[in-house]
Amino acid sequence: MSDRFIRFAFHLLYNELAWTYDWVSRAVSLGQWRSWQRAALLQLRGPRVLEVAHGTGDLLLDLSDAGFQPVGLDLSPAMGRIAQRKLQRHGRQTPLVRGRAQRLPFASDSFPSAVTTFPTEFILDADSLRELRRVLAAGGRLVIVGEARLTGRGIAVGFLEWLYAITGQRRPWPPDAEALLRAAGFQAAIERHVLPRSEVVVVVAQKLA
Repeated sequence: MSDRFIRFAFHLLYNELAWTYDWVSRAVSLGQWRSWQRAALLQLRGPRVLEVAHGTGDLLLDLSDAGFQPVGLDLSPAMGRIAQRKLQRHGRQTPLVRGRAQRLPFASDSFPSAVTTFPTEFILDADSLRELRRVLAAGGRLVIVGEARLTGRGIAVGFLEWLYAITGQRRPWPPDAEALLRAAGFQAAIERHVLPRSEVVVVVAQKLA
């Protein structure tokens, strides 16, 4: 399956078909998507946390519940509307900003932590990493939930792993992450969290002086 088609499909999912995102994410993870996202929580430092590509807002709710003061950024106006409605239903006053990771509309040294879950390749773009380093405070952390894998057995797991493979989602994520982060001024560690029916990869990158 071509990379161009995959990019187009993800564009639709994040924009015109954003209303299906929660359902799709639950389906392709056999209900484990939220556990994969929450793998980032223990690595964050607060109180303020920037979530880049906040999507439908689930992790923003988790961050708030965990005592953080989250701020969300996403390029998709459709995701922004869905997240805003979800936050309002839960009585949250979380700030949401529309923007690109390559040009963050925040002051330097603003956040002790930034987090993103299952991002596309934009997150390791040199401009994105430069901007993320700029807005992080001294010693701040960038936490990336990069990929996850189902480890159980059964027809559903086999089918989903086949689907991930033919859509290119089983390539290493990415093979040069540590080198790219080091070049951008971060010290990075890659951790694997083993869950009951899956495992998830979390990249923890600390801003160097």
